[in-house]
Parts: sequence; structure tokens; C-alpha cells
Amino acid sequence: MELMVLLNALVTRLLFVLHSLIGVWRVTAVKKEPKYWLLALLNLLLCLETGLTLKFKQGRGYKWFSPAIFLYLICTVPSLWLLEIHHGTQYCGNEPGAVQVNVSNQDFNQSRDSSHASEGTDHHIIQTAKVFVKQLSTICETVWTLALHQTFLLLLVVGRWLLPIGVEITRDQLSQLLLMFVGTAADILEFASETLDIEDVRKNYALINAILAVWTWSMLQFPLDLAVQHIGCKPTASTRRIPSLLLCRYSAELWNIGVSLFIQDGPFFIVRSILMGHFRIFNQMLVFFTAKNILVVILQLYRLAVITLDFRATILQKSRKGEVSCCPCEPYEASTHASADQDTEMKEFVTFPPKEESQVPSKD
Repeated sequence: MELMVLLNALVTRLLFVLHSLIGVWRVTAVKKEPKYWLLALLNLLLCLETGLTLKFKQGRGYKWFSPAIFLYLICTVPSLWLLEIHHGTQYCGNEPGAVQVNVSNQDFNQSRDSSHASEGTDHHIIQTAKVFVKQLSTICETVWTLALHQTFLLLLVVGRWLLPIGVEITRDQLSQLLLMFVGTAADILEFASETLDIEDVRKNYALINAILAVWTWSMLQFPLDLAVQHIGCKPTASTRRIPSLLLCRYSAELWNIGVSLFIQDGPFFIVRSILMGHFRIFNQMLVFFTAKNILVVILQLYRLAVITLDFRATILQKSRKGEVSCCPCEPYEASTHASADQDTEMKEFVTFPPKEESQVPSKD
């Protein structure tokens, strides 16, 4: 096992565990009940996955799916749910959190000076850590929740970048996937923060749960790598059917369209439409992003129509030439048939000369 692969696999999962524990700590501090520390036990699944990956995959990733990212979602999403549901008991009006932080900074400096004068270095470090934790606790709840949302999405992208890739995905495909994830993370963060910050939404408990459910559903696209990988096709009778050939040739494009319609832009559009149509909630940003979701859905449907028409035209062209399959996952077969046909035509051309030349009369 390569040293860098081992380090990347361990460091990335360690970051996942630390961020998940911070979320559990915030839930325990907000709820003021130690029983919520039991949420930290979910990290045992991530530790188990780490051991299995190191043993059976030598630290490298899997095809089409990342168990580490999926388990990170399982460890972190419950904490964010509890923080969002508990939202509203503490506000940051007139920035009270900033004032408290300044006061804590004074305590921090005084503690540092006093510890330097009277006590040893070890006690100074412990005292500094206690003051630092106390200072973090003074930051208001809404700031903590938003910061956890932001760092959660950033770690999903950075963690996917740091995780060792398998042999099935190339670095070029990984770079494309990361660029997609950056745009996706921005849209998801905007959806959660913009809708949950509406005052009328905060007064409706069922509506908060519905928005968080859609948010959780949209997060499930991060463990999957199908957006940049084509599904392999084998030359069997089933793969020569029209739906199988379409899926084989445009698997990545169809997955991106499906994600947009059924996991991200489609559900986001439905939620925002319900907010405006049923609950009569209107603001400038809500209207803008609803129009943006409509535009994306229309463009994705247009893209689907273009792919279908292009595939139909390819099928007709191939059928006229007598070729059975048009799947790009079988390039070796197509090239073999093409070269065989060319060799046959060349042999016929050499064996039988053109009629025009054979029928030319001699001058004698």
C-alpha cells in the first residue's frame, strides 16, 4: 500500500469524524442534554468502513460510489437537523455574539498573562484551551448552524478530492466531478439558508421538516460518481435493445439530467412554488431562484430531447449500414467489423477490376 494513499485515506476520514463531533457538541450544548452525545456513535460506522477499505481496497475508492462520503452524511445530517429544528431560541440581533466574543478575548488575554506569571506551561495550555472553548460557546446559535452548513459542504468537496481514487475513475473525470460538486454545493447551501431564514417558514414546524427532507434528499448525489462515468456494455442480446443502447451511450448525460430533475432543481422548484402559491410567501430572492429552477428544468428537458433525437438518428444510420450496435462502450467490435468490411471490399476490388477498364477496346 502506498504511503500517500494511506495518509489521504486516513486524514480525510479523520476530518469527517472531527467535523461530525463538532456538530454533536453543538447539539448537546444547545439542547443541554448529555444524551445527544450518543450521536457520536454513528462515527463507528465510518471507522468500520475505514478498516474494510484499507484491508480489501488498499485504501482506494470504489466504482460509482463512495462509502466514506455516504457515512459522513449519515454522521452529520442528524446534527444539522436538530440544530435547524431548535433554531430560533437565540438570535444575533445587534450582534450580541460579537460583543460576547470581545469580552471573552479580554478574559483570554488576562488568563494568558496570569498563567504566564504564576504557573507552568502545561497548566497554561489547559487554561488557554478552556478559555478558547468558552469563547466559542459565546457565538450565537444561528452563526454556528450556518458555519456548520458551510463547512459541511466544503468538506464534501475537499474530502472527495483528497480521497484516493480507484482504477475505474481517471483524474480528468475526478476534476469534472469536483467542479460539478462545487456548483451543486452552492445551490444546496443557498436553498437551505434562503428558505429556512424566512420568518413565516420558521413558524411552521411541518414546513421546516419538509424543507430539511428535500435538503437531505439533494445531498445523496455526493456519494455517487455516475455523473462522469459511463456504464459498461457487454455485447449481449439485452444490450442490443433500444433502451439499453441509449443508457449505454448516454449514461453520464442521463444521470446528470435525472439528478437535476428529480434530486435538485425539480424538488427545489416544487418547494419554492409551494411557498409562493400556497403559503403566499414572496421576496425578491425567492422569486429569482424559482425562475432559475424553472429555466434549468426546461433546459434539461430540452437536452433530453436533443439526446433522444440524436440517438434515433444514429440508430437509423447504423441500421441502414447493417450494423447491429451503436454503443460507444463497444469500440473494439465496431472497429473490428469496420476493418473486416474494408478488407473484404479491397479484396473484391483487387480480384475483380472495374468494368470500365475491362471493357475498353484495344487499339489493335
